[in-house]
Amino acid sequence: MSRLHSLFKPEAIAIIGASQRHYSAGHIVIQNLLQGGFEGAIMPVTPKYTTVCGVLAYPTIAQLPLVPDIAILCTAQHRNPSLISQLAQLGVKFVIIVATHQIGLSDECVKIAKTNDMRILGPNSLGLILPWQRFNASLSPINALQGNIAFISQSAAVCTTVLDWANDKNIGFSAFVSIGDGDDIDFGDLLDHLCSDSKTDAILIYMTQIKHARRFISAARAASRTRRILVLKGGRHQKDDLSMDIIYDSVISRSGMLRVKNMHELFAAVETLTHSVPLRGERLAILTNGGGPAIMASDVLYDRGGQLAHLDDDLIASLSQCLPASWTPTNPIDMIGDATTQRYIDCVKLLLDSDCADAILIMHSPSATSDSTTTAQALITAIQSHPRHKRFNILTNWSGEQSARQARQLFTQAGIPTYRTPESAVSAFMHLVDYRRNQKQLMETPTTAEPLHVSDVNTAREWVVSQLGSASAQYLDTHQCGSLLKQFQFQVLPTWIASDSSEAVHIAETIGYPVAVKLRSPDILHKSDVQGVVLNLRNSQEVASAAQAILDRVKLAYPSAHIHGLLVQGMAKVAGGEELRIKVFNDAIFGPVILLGQGGSEWNMATDASAALPPLNMTLARALIIRALKDGHIRPQKRPEPMDIGGLAKFLVRLSQMVVDVPQIRELDIHPVLANGDKFTILDADLTLCPYQGDGQERLAIRPFPAEFVETVVLKNGQTILLRPILPEDEPLHAEFIKHVSKDDLYKRFFSDVGEFNHEALANLTQIDYDREMAFVALTFTPQGAEIIGVSRALINPDNTDAEFAILIRSDLKGIGLGKILMNKIIDYCQRKGTQQISGMTMPTNRGMLMLAKGLGFTLDVQFEDGVADMVKRLI
Repeated sequence: MSRLHSLFKPEAIAIIGASQRHYSAGHIVIQNLLQGGFEGAIMPVTPKYTTVCGVLAYPTIAQLPLVPDIAILCTAQHRNPSLISQLAQLGVKFVIIVATHQIGLSDECVKIAKTNDMRILGPNSLGLILPWQRFNASLSPINALQGNIAFISQSAAVCTTVLDWANDKNIGFSAFVSIGDGDDIDFGDLLDHLCSDSKTDAILIYMTQIKHARRFISAARAASRTRRILVLKGGRHQKDDLSMDIIYDSVISRSGMLRVKNMHELFAAVETLTHSVPLRGERLAILTNGGGPAIMASDVLYDRGGQLAHLDDDLIASLSQCLPASWTPTNPIDMIGDATTQRYIDCVKLLLDSDCADAILIMHSPSATSDSTTTAQALITAIQSHPRHKRFNILTNWSGEQSARQARQLFTQAGIPTYRTPESAVSAFMHLVDYRRNQKQLMETPTTAEPLHVSDVNTAREWVVSQLGSASAQYLDTHQCGSLLKQFQFQVLPTWIASDSSEAVHIAETIGYPVAVKLRSPDILHKSDVQGVVLNLRNSQEVASAAQAILDRVKLAYPSAHIHGLLVQGMAKVAGGEELRIKVFNDAIFGPVILLGQGGSEWNMATDASAALPPLNMTLARALIIRALKDGHIRPQKRPEPMDIGGLAKFLVRLSQMVVDVPQIRELDIHPVLANGDKFTILDADLTLCPYQGDGQERLAIRPFPAEFVETVVLKNGQTILLRPILPEDEPLHAEFIKHVSKDDLYKRFFSDVGEFNHEALANLTQIDYDREMAFVALTFTPQGAEIIGVSRALINPDNTDAEFAILIRSDLKGIGLGKILMNKIIDYCQRKGTQQISGMTMPTNRGMLMLAKGLGFTLDVQFEDGVADMVKRLI
């Protein structure tokens, strides 16, 4: 059961600060509860009134006749600690603070709540609306209809705006939650609950900021596998926002959600999601009675990376029989301006009979030959009666105002998405496409670059410690950080240091011309400010002149700056290469972030780069590159050796590994890396190191592969096996492993007859979130390669109170002690994580599993009538 169960299934509620004064929070909340028809106990608490809105009031919290599931505070902020303490003493588990103009939860309130296992929604929350419970405990002037969309918002104003629009469109909600400041209950908690709520099919989020990055990402990744999630992120250009907008873009996409850019897109997406079926593909057919609007629709489609459906010969022949001879046999299908209602119906039926498209956009401009309302009603009837209509996503664009308003209402009532403009209709379709792409990325089987040898990683860590010494921070330039970069197998252009112009000439003569001379100064972040980089110097006179000019400019512009000499480099062969800028920095919310862009003197990382969070594998690195190309952050030119995307992906994966393994890296700016085909050479880099105490993985928003759990074990038969956490790349091995498990063993594991595991099922088993789930695989190695011979799993609930375990052994390898080894491995993991208990379920006939569990200290509860046996072991 979800830890928020009573919040979403309340039977009794107390309103602290209830009032008879109109327009006060304490009055509005009670009025909404009464008008909404809540059938549970409503208990106003106030010493001022005997009754509030006709409901008996209680003078104090202590005098309440029963413990409410939820208490709503409609009082001044200074009273919060005292009231929360009184509610805790009574045993109340949920508090909603709806009073406005409050500045966060005080430390005292947080301590009281945590000590008493109490959860708080708010402060500055508009409240909570649960239409299926007829529960409206909010300050909203508008109630919500019953539906299957959950809405979570940090803004009260956005809540009321969405409610007003949704009621007009007859769109309902399963839950409507205003989290306010979200100091306790936040997005992660709510996503964990809503993803298992039977009334919720889709989730909408309006956010301004995430406070707990790892918590949010883990919850979002889990929820997006079962629910469609849309995010509207406000404050895209606010300078006081802690994180750049491009990071939120990356997080939302990587978590399998869909981002919309504004309220208009949000409304369009809601309407599309409410009535859409899962998109089979991305091919869109456009049917129109006007060429101009169809061209506008096509332009938007292409601008957003969409795809027009190709009409095959059979469909063209069929359409030609019901269209004028002058029609052009292409998509968009222009039925000509005199298209009648019957022509619309005939063409739509032909599209529904065909497999050329995955979605159909029907467009209508005001016409004397096809009345807007009549045509809409006829199409609704034709579509709904067609046996294949549920195979397609059907969208409509009825342009116009007065003449089209009733037609759009008819479509809405019939559950067919409708839009006022061609652009909004196509944008809505692309929401479905982008969502499908994000989901596909979430389920892709990744590959990885070759791993580094552990000795190289250890050498790199030792080097970093030696560089830092006792310093609070250490800034290193290309010459100084080259050793670290080489340990991670990066190619770095050789660099020498000169103290003055004469030494620069001597170095240049030694390494050969042409050369580059660059300023070294920790006080001047941008060398371009003083023209501190001079390239293609071809003789000693040019080197001496350039070196001295750099030093003179610095003395003039920055007389107090520390000068650490000059860097002298041989000129890389830049002809035919792409210069890229790659930066790693630590974000205040999301921790280490990798940025990729083209670079340049005016480079702004907030607008000129694409972002990704480590850890990266090859699939995620490719996605970052493709996003940078799509958004114009990388603008490749025609080169003799085009940049190899696979090579750049390997570079980014290696960089990600360095970030994960070396927590002391505060910032790394590579400007640039030169890409020639599959060769990538770092020409210039700046590195900032800072001491780091504690678990280096904790700073990452996404927990990386937990290498500390890798070990070798010897079985009873003397065979050595490798135990390690499962990897996404294990999908093919896992598929092969399942082939060696008997149907009977699979039935005992999954409690049903399972057929062949498809890609999605295997992805769910191998692409796990290490922060809340663990699977250990036992591997043997043969001349043909690695083989999985056993798997143990633990699915840990979000509050870490219970881990549900499962174990599966190859059916031909029982009796060699592998089951006990895997069980001890998962128990040890849960104990180290601090999980309160581990539990599992099997069949009473699975004697081997029951005896193993009993031997390891599990309590057994065998229920023969139900055909199940529960196993529980307390860990702490």
